[in-house]
Amino acid sequence: MNLLIRLLVTAGIVMLLSHFLSGVAVSGYTAAFIVAIVLALLNAVVKPILIILTIPITILTLGLFLFVINACIILLADQFIDGFAVNGFWTALLFSILLSISQSIAYSLLKEEKKK
Repeated sequence: MNLLIRLLVTAGIVMLLSHFLSGVAVSGYTAAFIVAIVLALLNAVVKPILIILTIPITILTLGLFLFVINACIILLADQFIDGFAVNGFWTALLFSILLSISQSIAYSLLKEEKKK
């Protein structure tokens, strides 16, 4: 149940960010939910492999290269999903940063509600 709630929250954030960022387009809520699922799968499978392969450059940049990896995950999701489009690397970078911040805030609010 917790996974479904997280996916729905992420889909809502994706829809919200697509309205505010001109370089991001989502065709509908179904596409946003599919984006949430694909991002979860890519973050679980591909991202750890990319992090291990790029450890030297990540250490050299003091962890800032992880933002590049996040943007690449967003661009990869763009290639897999027809109803989701991101115009360029810099838009994907901004989208990934805003998505991460928004998810962090939303998930912390969900945790506080469960504690009560």
